[in-house]
Amino acid sequence: MDTTKPPSCATSPALLAAPGVSFFEAFKFWLKLGFISFGGPAGQIAIMHRELVEQKRWISEKRFLHALNYCMLLPGPEAQQLATYIGWLMHRTWGGVVAGVLFVLPSLFILIGLSWVYVAFGSVPWVAGLLYGIKPAVAAIVLQAVHRIGSKTLKNPRKAPLLWLVAVSSFIALALLDVPFPWVVLGAAVTGWLGSRWAPAQFAAGGGHGATRKEDAPHRPCIIDDDTPTPEHARFRKARLASVLVLGAVLWLLPMSVLMLWQGWDATLTQMGWFFTKAALLTFGGAYAVLPYVYQGAVEQFAWVSGPQMMDGLALGETTPGPLIMVVAFVGFLGGWAKQVLGPDALFLGAALAATVVTWFTFLPSFIFILAGGPLVESTHGKLHFTAPLTAITAAVVGVIASLALFFLMHIAYLPGAGGTFLSHVDVTALALALAAAVALLRYKLGVMPVIALCALAGLALRLAGWA
Repeated sequence: MDTTKPPSCATSPALLAAPGVSFFEAFKFWLKLGFISFGGPAGQIAIMHRELVEQKRWISEKRFLHALNYCMLLPGPEAQQLATYIGWLMHRTWGGVVAGVLFVLPSLFILIGLSWVYVAFGSVPWVAGLLYGIKPAVAAIVLQAVHRIGSKTLKNPRKAPLLWLVAVSSFIALALLDVPFPWVVLGAAVTGWLGSRWAPAQFAAGGGHGATRKEDAPHRPCIIDDDTPTPEHARFRKARLASVLVLGAVLWLLPMSVLMLWQGWDATLTQMGWFFTKAALLTFGGAYAVLPYVYQGAVEQFAWVSGPQMMDGLALGETTPGPLIMVVAFVGFLGGWAKQVLGPDALFLGAALAATVVTWFTFLPSFIFILAGGPLVESTHGKLHFTAPLTAITAAVVGVIASLALFFLMHIAYLPGAGGTFLSHVDVTALALALAAAVALLRYKLGVMPVIALCALAGLALRLAGWA
């Protein structure tokens, strides 16, 4: 049976079986995802949802959100952790490692190349034109994520008003009140826990599913469906937990020890490894919550990059595939280049090594969190006291993504160098591109890559014509 064309919802329950996915087939998808995962965490989660839940049917909506909720609780890049989780659930430890690594690796190579062009050749007008068109497309991708996840989680406001309240409150807290993200997550979790006691119907099955079908009604089959038993490798065992933690500690200690013995504790590479380990462990809320901490350390404390360079790196991170936090690879490259970590005769090799070191220490904890904690999460299916807080967190995520969309729209709409009235500071052209991209994604269901390519070409043409 072709898993991309499952039977209709009217199919008999006896026929709702789906074949497995080979490791090679999954490998090809994760490799493809590494090259098309644009739009930051919101856009990447939207891409995975469309590909894995709606098209390929490799995992059900309920199981996808269950995994996403756990990843949202963790420090680090939630989209990369979600890919690792699903890869692990489907094909054991190596499946998770491959999914997580391929989510990051293309971005690392691309950013090393772009960082070299940046330091070697400086700003190029035609590149600025392409970036001008891509940024509105990124904003539209985030808006699409709000629509996709919001429509699944908040489908019926009359039956689940508390979930809507959580979503709106999280948006106001982040966009207007500047409340730290961990407090938003904690507030949503507490609301869900209380809701499981006092209003359990509102927090069951993601709130909105009951509006469209009963939980036991036939639906399109998935490889990992709502009632698919947890595979043997995903069951919790104390011995396995201990082995994952020990292996993770070794994978951190070994390269850190090599750097200390080779260059010393105060050397640039060693300090990068230690600083980005703290960034990976101590910062919650995705890339935009991490960036202030990274800015403080990389710019003010260690002077690896300047403030304007940090902003340029953020622009590259927004417009290249992979997690937005991959901006740390840009920071590592420029820091390695400026500090000449391998000497003045090996600037590129030293900078590329620094970018790789930074990436390793930033993402290693994410793999440990998923491979160690995944079995515990898999044991909680159908337990309302655990799933209700996670359902509330999903509702909060809708508000979080909406606040991110507002941030992007404000970022592209404002003309900092303009004078005169307020309207003269509004970039109407960029907003029009964002609107066109949103219509293409939401109304005409155009793919992410064609939208980004068309917007990039439009931005280049507008810049060359002097209209933007």
